[in-house]
Parts: sequence; structure tokens; C-alpha cells
Amino acid sequence: MTTDLAPDELARACADAMWANDHASKALGMQIVEIGEGHATLSMTVTTEMVNGHGIAHGGFIFTLADSAFAYACNSRNENTVAAQGSISFIRPGKLGARLVASAREVTRAGRSGIYDVRVTSGGVVIAEFRGNSRAIGGTLVPPQDTEQR
Repeated sequence: MTTDLAPDELARACADAMWANDHASKALGMQIVEIGEGHATLSMTVTTEMVNGHGIAHGGFIFTLADSAFAYACNSRNENTVAAQGSISFIRPGKLGARLVASAREVTRAGRSGIYDVRVTSGGVVIAEFRGNSRAIGGTLVPPQDTEQR
């Protein structure tokens, strides 16, 4: 997955390539806040359609935000990577109108496997912690660049 791009530039190019087809994240109003090699931060505002019968953010939407941040972090090195496993612990409720921020960071990578932690916050307060295990499946998001043509 060789390119002429610096690691953070490559991470941005990978994010742009993924974002073009990420209809789920876009439909939920997510935004990419920050992207770099091995890390990503995404945000989303809790809308009426995301609130459950208790008047708080449905856990599935919080999980989806965390999972999307995880996806962008683990695909930042231009290796097609998917989730092998993910789990979340809910600590506090997300409230209607709150801007949720999911910050994913790589814990470790070995071969085709990786472990990532994602912290979801609202107004700087932790509302959930997510851990995801990734698996590289082959292929790239950004085509390798021919350095001889430059």
C-alpha cells in the first residue's frame, strides 16, 4: 500500500475515499473532525429520531458513532480493514440535541489484526467506551501512486 503521501496525508486520503461511499454515517449527520494515522475523531448530534422511549440517545446510535470512528482509524494506513468484534460500555446517557464526539485510537496492530479504543464524550464528559478488534482483508482505498511519473 505504497504511496508518496506522508502518513497523515494518506490517512486523510483514505478517509475521503471511505466518506464518498459512507452513506450510513452521512445519513446520521456524522462529521469527520480529525483524522491521522491510527486515529480518528467523528461527531454527531443526537436528533429526535435517535431518542429512545426513555428520552435519551438510543445506545445503537452511540455504538454506530463509535464504530464509524473505529472504522476511520483502522483504515488510515490504506489497508482495507473491517471490524472483527466490537463492544461498548455505556456510562452516561446521551441527551437530545447533544453533540457526541467519538475519538478512536489504535492500541496495537500485529499482522492483519488490530485493537482500537474509542471514547465517546458529550460536552467533554465521557458517556461511553468502545473497544474494537479489526481485521485487514486485503486491498486498498487509495491506489498506489507511480512515483516514476512524478
